[in-house]
Order: sequence, then structure tokens, then C-alpha cells
Amino acid sequence: MENNNTSKHHYFYSVGLSYKKADAEIRGKFSLDATAKTRLLEQAKSEGIESLIVTSTCNRTEIYGFAEHPFQLIKLICENSQGSVEEFQKVGFVYKNQEAISHMFRVGTGLDSQILGDFEIISQIKTSFSQSKSFGLANAFMERLVNAVIQASKKIKTDTEISSGATSVSFASVQYIIKNVEDIGNKNILLFGTGKIGRNTCENLVKHTKNEHITLINRTKDKAEKLAGKLNLIVKDYSELHLELQKADVVVVATGAQNPTIDKAILNLKKPLLILDLSIPKNVNEDVLDLEGVTLIHMDYLSQMTDETLENRKKHIPAAEAIIEEIKEEFNIWTKGRKFAPTINALKAKLNAIKNSELDFQSRKISNFNEEQAEIISARIIQKITTHFANHLKDDDTMVDESIEWIEKVFKIGATVR
Repeated sequence: MENNNTSKHHYFYSVGLSYKKADAEIRGKFSLDATAKTRLLEQAKSEGIESLIVTSTCNRTEIYGFAEHPFQLIKLICENSQGSVEEFQKVGFVYKNQEAISHMFRVGTGLDSQILGDFEIISQIKTSFSQSKSFGLANAFMERLVNAVIQASKKIKTDTEISSGATSVSFASVQYIIKNVEDIGNKNILLFGTGKIGRNTCENLVKHTKNEHITLINRTKDKAEKLAGKLNLIVKDYSELHLELQKADVVVVATGAQNPTIDKAILNLKKPLLILDLSIPKNVNEDVLDLEGVTLIHMDYLSQMTDETLENRKKHIPAAEAIIEEIKEEFNIWTKGRKFAPTINALKAKLNAIKNSELDFQSRKISNFNEEQAEIISARIIQKITTHFANHLKDDDTMVDESIEWIEKVFKIGATVR
């Protein structure tokens, strides 16, 4: 396997954990809020990491970056979250070089999402890259890779139907509510938290239930007011949460709090209550289930729901994978060229130095020496030699790193990728 390393002994890794092996509780421990992400990037910079991006969503926490050993990146996650190395070892993953590249493509195009075809992650990757760039932690390799993943995401969304129908947990939650709550149009719905998932859920509720009894509560009231103004909904102060919980038939919790914000102590039920917790970490204490009439559904359950739309989307996986392979191949060709170009340039410079020395010697030794013709002929020979070496390095069967090392050793040249 080729290394895709920008300097000797530094490799491209993807390390992290996702819904595939880590449940909501564990994912909550490893989740990184905005402050933790900034702290992680500052630490990476101080520890000499060349380039990396970090993403943390409700479904995954991941780092893509360059290191001598993956533990350098795993340590960054563990030291800036509530998770431990021991826990990471049980549920985490490490991909290297081509596997890491392929993983980013699958994540960014929705093929690795908890609900197949969920494209919300690509905006997270874009944001993460921009933040890393502001810290000077985004090299040319990373920029080219992120742009390739964005290109693949757009093409898959345009050319296939893998994103048709329900493509997110927020949509799945609304589907669940509609299927399990009778007369939903006349029920009292409380949405607590207006982050991205909260906003999407709210918009889907308005669109698909025609309910006019939706109340919004957010710790920062002006964010809730902006959303409410757009959708013509009611906003209440955070201090009124316990009162609104008593009125509600359905509660959707989508806050970014690090600890539970709703437990049985705050509930004073007078009727059955359905609670959907779409938060990571979990924001509803499971002790609410001690109360009669409470149904608690977490996002992990919602993402397991299968329907006709999801089954139809699976048919488009081969087409999506073909698009990924096409764009990934273009990226790998660029990567390979970028890797050996400095060596070819250094080789050409070495041969030119030999040529110039020899022409100078011959011009002094041979009378009527035609330096102009000798220059033309020798330049063409050098071009043919370097082209032969370049074609060898471009060949798919070539062990690029070993060949580069051999060329640099034989010609006594050194080259570094800039």
C-alpha cells in the first residue's frame, strides 16, 4: 500500500468512534463541544501535528490527520473529552492511508451515516476544515482531500436518489411521532433546544403535522425567537420549562448540554407523555421511565427504523460507490504526482548540473566546440531520462516510496514535498 505521507514516517490516519460500535452513552463521553475542539486544535499545534481536522456530531467523534503513530491523535481526543483511552480501545477505530481516505469519502457522502444518505455531516467537515485552516493545521493534501469529498457528496446527491425521503434522525423522529401519536395535529408539542437537529425537527414537524400548538424553549431565547418567527410558533422562557412539560403531549429534546436537563423530578404528569431525546450526550435521565405514562425514545432507536424509503435508497449504493471511486482515483493520481514531483525536479537539477560542468570542461578542451548544439542535445537527453523516471513512478505497480528512495540515493539528491 502506498503511504500518502507528506514527509517520511508521517502517515495519514482517521481515528475515532461512531454509532457502529459506541452507544449513545459512550459517544456522549467522547463528544467535543466548540470549546473542546478549539482546545484540541491548540494542543495539536503545540505538539507539532502537521495537519488535522476534527469532527464531533451526535453520531461520531473523529480526527483525520498526519502523525507518526495514531496514538498521537487518539490522545488528543481523550485528553479533550470525558472519554478514556481504555474506553476508546474497546469501541474506537484506526484507519491508515488509503483506508483513512476511503473512510472520509464514505462519511462525507452519507454512506457511513446512521441513516443512509444523511448528508448533514458534509457541512460539519467543511466547518472543521475551515477551523483547522485558521489554526494553520490544513496542508495542501488535506485541502485537496476535503474538496474531493465535497465534490463526491454533491455528485452523489445530484446523480443518485440515495438522499430521497427521510435522510436524517430529525426526519425519522417526526415519522415516529406521526405513526405513534393519534390526532397529532391537535396535540401540544414542546421542542427543547434549537440547535441544528432541533431546527430541522421543528421544520419537519410544522411541515408534516400541520400542528399549531408547537412551543419552543431554548437556553438562549433569541435563537428560539428567530426560529419561531420564521415558522410562526410560540416561544417560552427557559425558566418556564417545568410548566410547559406539564402541558405537553410530546417533548422533543435536542440540546447541547453535557448533562441531563430533564429527569423525573421535573415532571408533574397529568397525562401520557412521549419524550424523544435527540441529544448527544443524552439529555433525558432514564429515571423518567419510573413514571407511569412516560415513553422515552432515543435517537439510536429512531435511526434503526427501516421503511420503504430507506430500502429504496440502498439500491443506489453501488452508483454512489462508483462516483466515490472515480473521484478518489483522481485524488490519488494527484497525490502520487505530488509525492514524486520534487524528486523528479531534483533529479533534473542534478543532471543539469552535471551537464553544465561537462559542457564547460569540453568547451575549454575542444577547439571550435559548438556549445549551442551541445546544449540542445544534452537538454533533450535529460528530458528523456527524467520522463522515463516519471513514467516509472506513475505506474500503478511501482512501489513509489522505495523508488524515490533509490533515485535519491543513487543520484545523491534530497527532495521534500512543499
